[in-house]
Amino acid sequence: MRIHHHGAVRSVTGSMHVLETEQSRVMIDCGLFQGHRKEARERNETFPFDIGSIDALVLSHAHIDHSGNIPGLVKNGFRQNIFSTTATRNLCAVMLADSAHIQEQDAEYLNRKRGEGDEEVVPLYSAADAQKAMELFVGLHYGRTLRVTPDIAVTFYDAGHVLGSALPVFDVTENGTTRRIAYIVDLGRDDLPILEDPTRINDADVMIMESTYGDRDHESIDNAQDHLAEVVNRTAHRGGKVIIPAFALERTQEIVYCLRRLLDAGRIPEIPIYVDSPLAVNVTEIFRIHSEYFDDEATAMLYNDQNPFQFPNLTYIRKVEDSKKLHGQRFPMIIISASGMCEAGRILHHLKNNIEDPRNTVLVVGFMAENTLGRRIVEGRPTAKIFRREYRLRAEVVVMDSFSAHAGRRDLIAYAQQAVPRCKKFILVHGEESQSLALAEHLRDNGIHEVIVPQLHDVIEV
Repeated sequence: MRIHHHGAVRSVTGSMHVLETEQSRVMIDCGLFQGHRKEARERNETFPFDIGSIDALVLSHAHIDHSGNIPGLVKNGFRQNIFSTTATRNLCAVMLADSAHIQEQDAEYLNRKRGEGDEEVVPLYSAADAQKAMELFVGLHYGRTLRVTPDIAVTFYDAGHVLGSALPVFDVTENGTTRRIAYIVDLGRDDLPILEDPTRINDADVMIMESTYGDRDHESIDNAQDHLAEVVNRTAHRGGKVIIPAFALERTQEIVYCLRRLLDAGRIPEIPIYVDSPLAVNVTEIFRIHSEYFDDEATAMLYNDQNPFQFPNLTYIRKVEDSKKLHGQRFPMIIISASGMCEAGRILHHLKNNIEDPRNTVLVVGFMAENTLGRRIVEGRPTAKIFRREYRLRAEVVVMDSFSAHAGRRDLIAYAQQAVPRCKKFILVHGEESQSLALAEHLRDNGIHEVIVPQLHDVIEV
């Protein structure tokens, strides 16, 4: 048995792995790579294996860095089953269509603005490709085992990361022997708002584990809410806007949930809150449908007719013209908009119109990958290039990774330790190189010796 690592290796986007036996080849995740535009285009357009040789795709969750290139895979001829949880399937129905729409929309905008000598921008895939991809999905509940090929079965367990996120565990049978491969990517945190805590997998022989925060820990969620209240109050006092780039899936709902709690407690002023993302609106509707994934507190709010995703100060925006109206308004407000890494969508327009005003705050509540606009803002670069124009970064920038839905260093070490002695091999992926290498050292210091940090396209024998 071999594991091919084709994405999110010593990096955090473009998750893509292939589990190979003598009989089968099963793909794990098919995410969009984000980074330098030219490199991203090349990597997302070209698959480093024969698509026709893949027997099935197992999808851990709906985040675009894990699911976003499925339409590209289908565009290039993939026609096999795609296995995910039912919630992930429903989320992908709106998220992949939205990804295609944004690509088409941004390409049209950039082509209108392109100068002499600029190349025409072509979308990576179309809405039709996204629609065709959805016909291949097969939904599976947590705890149910399904044979995806004659020698590979998969069971999904709750990852506690985003709605419907799963830790797929593969039972692989070769020569009469069955071994368990656990894919612990992305692993959530205990006590996050809305969702149940992640399931502990302690009977795997091999773990493919994320390392996004391999050398960092998070402050508690309670402290995060205190910090959020401080930022909102400070910005509102000087008459500014709080601009929050947020993933449409999970991070938007978490921020809305926390803002509702702060408003109910009288800890922030009753200023308008806008969720300006058609995708986030659609995703929030799916949250309401899948309340079976909620923890006790969120469930109790629903039963007590206190919808955590709807309250008087909150407005969801779908129409472009309503989004544009926010640009000219100069009073305190909170705008939550996609995408989370500031690489596409309406957030670019809000940044373009607001980052040069020192009254405003850009509040970063999630991980920003290398070479993205979001990372450049986090690093405090003096200017930001948006739609091929430079803008001065004069707004306050606040970074809060305490809302992260990824396990921190202590959580990852503890998760690995509870998997031994049965688990003999740990393969670290989904982390920038410094974080993956740091986590490898931490695991070795804690008595776990067989730890591998693969390079891109490495093949590991199991």
